Amino acid sequence: MTIFKKKRKEALQSEIRKQKEQKKRMKQAAKLPVGNLLDMLDSFKEGISPAIVEEQMETYGKNTLTNKEPGGVAKRLFDAFINPFTVILMVLVVISYVTDVVLMPEKKQDWTTIIIISLMVLISGVLRFVQETRSSKAAEKLNEMIENTTRVKRLGEQAKEIPIDEVVVGDIVYLAAGDMIPADMRLFQTKDLFIQQSSITGESAPVEKVAKTETQDKPFIEYTNLVFMGSDVVSGSAAGVVVAVGDDTLIGSISQEIQEKEETNFEKGMNNVSWLLIRFMMVMVPVVFFINGFTKGDFVHALMFAISIAVGLTPEMLPMITTTCLAKGAYRMSKQKVIVKNMNSIQNFGAIDILCTDKTGTITQDKVVLQYNLDVNGNEDDRVLRHAFLNSYYQTGLKNYIDVAIINRTKVKHMYEDIVDRYEKIDEIPFDFNRRRMSVVVEDKQKKVQLITKGAVEEILSICSFVELDGQVIELHDDIRDKVVRVVDELNKEGMRVIAVAQKTNPREVDAFGVQDEQAMVLIGYLAFLDPPKPTTKAAIKALQHYGVAVKVLTGDNDLVTKAICEQVGMDGSDILLGSDLEQMSDEEVKTKVDEVDIYAKLSPQQKSRLVKLMKEKGHAVGFMGDGINDALAMNQADIGISVDTAVDIAKESADIILLEKDLMVLEKGIIEGRKTYGNMIKYVKMTASSNFGNMFSVLVASAFLPFLPMDPVQLILLNLVYDLSCTAIPWDHMDASYLLKPRTWNADGISSFMKYFGPISSIFDILTYVLLYFVICPMMCGGLLFHEIDSNSTRLLYIAVFQTGWLIESMWTQTFVIQLIRTSKIPFIQSRPSAMLLLFTTISVVIITVLPYVPMGGYFELTPLPLIYFVWIFGFMILYFVSVSVMKKLYIKKYGELL
Repeated sequence: MTIFKKKRKEALQSEIRKQKEQKKRMKQAAKLPVGNLLDMLDSFKEGISPAIVEEQMETYGKNTLTNKEPGGVAKRLFDAFINPFTVILMVLVVISYVTDVVLMPEKKQDWTTIIIISLMVLISGVLRFVQETRSSKAAEKLNEMIENTTRVKRLGEQAKEIPIDEVVVGDIVYLAAGDMIPADMRLFQTKDLFIQQSSITGESAPVEKVAKTETQDKPFIEYTNLVFMGSDVVSGSAAGVVVAVGDDTLIGSISQEIQEKEETNFEKGMNNVSWLLIRFMMVMVPVVFFINGFTKGDFVHALMFAISIAVGLTPEMLPMITTTCLAKGAYRMSKQKVIVKNMNSIQNFGAIDILCTDKTGTITQDKVVLQYNLDVNGNEDDRVLRHAFLNSYYQTGLKNYIDVAIINRTKVKHMYEDIVDRYEKIDEIPFDFNRRRMSVVVEDKQKKVQLITKGAVEEILSICSFVELDGQVIELHDDIRDKVVRVVDELNKEGMRVIAVAQKTNPREVDAFGVQDEQAMVLIGYLAFLDPPKPTTKAAIKALQHYGVAVKVLTGDNDLVTKAICEQVGMDGSDILLGSDLEQMSDEEVKTKVDEVDIYAKLSPQQKSRLVKLMKEKGHAVGFMGDGINDALAMNQADIGISVDTAVDIAKESADIILLEKDLMVLEKGIIEGRKTYGNMIKYVKMTASSNFGNMFSVLVASAFLPFLPMDPVQLILLNLVYDLSCTAIPWDHMDASYLLKPRTWNADGISSFMKYFGPISSIFDILTYVLLYFVICPMMCGGLLFHEIDSNSTRLLYIAVFQTGWLIESMWTQTFVIQLIRTSKIPFIQSRPSAMLLLFTTISVVIITVLPYVPMGGYFELTPLPLIYFVWIFGFMILYFVSVSVMKKLYIKKYGELL
């Protein structure tokens, strides 16, 4: 057995032992009485002593998954230098070493090709490494602004929020709806607790958890008193003790499998482009080698030339330019208060043509104000407010904007202290998204117990059998029910959200309350809230539509309120689909509606996710913006999930993009950045592909008809190096405003057609240059003789040097000119100006190659000065080239709709 296999086997055995120990520990935790378990973990129900926190962390480890951390310097270096293109160049270095050094006598050994190719690999790798390092550090700084926390109680301290990575074994953690489970825990207190653990078990439905001690022997994942890191609380509340953290958790033991991700559309597109260019190179290089070998009779020199062609065809800067474009996009977006968690998602941001969003806080100001607290007759009644306050104040789950508005209104009316002093909380029935209501049980100083429920009007009406009317409790008959609905509808039409309040006195024995108690209740009134639209929303929606993005509102709120708010911001409220409508429709029926309907109301989380899925199936690129528990499913389903830094933990974890401002205007800027990023990446790909395609035709013609190589291998490699350096400025280039108006999805299909249109043009001008050089310029400098008429070896060498120098300069000019011509569909320099950096880099590149024959270093590359008449001819060619490419651009745009 080899050392490698032995180490691998030992690592596998160690992992198996670790998993067995973990299962044993979790089973033990589930079966032990709570007191015994706390003793074993050096903890108490009041929490562990702060004095032993460090000791616990040293003993059991930190609460982080090591394999979730970004790769170190070594990994970034490896990723920067190892990709299909640089591997090809490294292979060519080896071949060049064999042909130019190993097989040559010492005096004829030539390291030039090896040095230049190695330099290209080094520049590409170093630039990519530097960009990714800078991007990684920037992302770390940005992500420090977003911190997931959990509520922990420690001995002698009040329960407080602490960062999840500071949780240690033995900590007492309190859970509520919307929380992520921070570690593997044993529960000792639960109240209607439902956990979504699909990431662990694959179960789509939430699982109920209870605090009772387990007695049966079964897989520990099935124990109902255990919850696991990575799952989240759908509804209810609980308290538990941390049993395992970090890599010792269940998700820690399988995290590598969990973290495996499917290729995104962006990654698939990049791979398709890469292999298209590589396949093209693999076909052309052998053809060039054999043609030159047979026509020139020198297969060694033909091999060297073929290697140079391979170098020229290899777009080794593509990974670096892609990384730079994405990194610049992330940086620019951070300036717009947008945090990019996943760099590849930037391009997806620019691709979306549908943005789904919730209503509260996005369309509206996120400042819900309680306008009215009304009895059933529609009269102002502080008693309704008092009951609503008790419900909001004493619930342990997430206090949403409704609860905050109720508490604030109570404080304004100076009722707060009096109510708090008079009542004590006994129990609660937490909110969940299926019931759409929540209840608390309180007791006053006279020992009167009340069950108080608030929630959606239709849900409250469904559990009420009685109504309090004019101070008397009577049966809730249809006439009163219809009256309530009419009053609520009128308030909804004014854009107000209405919830109902009900109560029941002395319902049953204390500590035995559940959902089943929410029946035969007394309706006492309702509350009307106003959350007006943001002043910027109407303009933002109009701006997004201007950029080809349809805005669709997907909300759990009622349809009348949603319609009123949406119409105020310019959306079409004539057609609304409700969750109940969707339940009756097949997927195909829904697909026929998604393009027509912009407002969807009374949706469950599953219905939001279904809508996003069907929009994608219809060919749309969908973004989803949400901040609540009920948005996480849809965000995961979307092409790009967008959240805000104030969102619940689950929503932030599901997001690719996090906004520091919950404003649609910020999204508009992000979408523009995404399209700029894509545009600059596709520029390089199409420029390189068309240039390479044209060069191959030129090389094939030259190989077939010229008695010598059109360019020396080292000259060809030099040309490629200087051209690639000029292309490093492309990520800083401008994009035309008209290009940014359409969503941009990655598509490699257009590259072939682009190559066929623009590649042959450069070939035609290359051939014209061949004719000019061979029949005019070279004879002019060689005594008026053509190559086959020359007997002198030195004159022949001068003939070849003039020809190769001329084609080198012309190639640099045309390649640089192509960058300026193809970067825009408009007239370059006049209607569309390049960025200063791109103009500077391309100008320097042209100057270097043009001046090189006139300086001593030019002799090293076997270049020679050319007469002025050559540049007059080439300048004329460039004018003709400009006209030809401009005409081809118009023909291409006419056929395919756009250039890039």
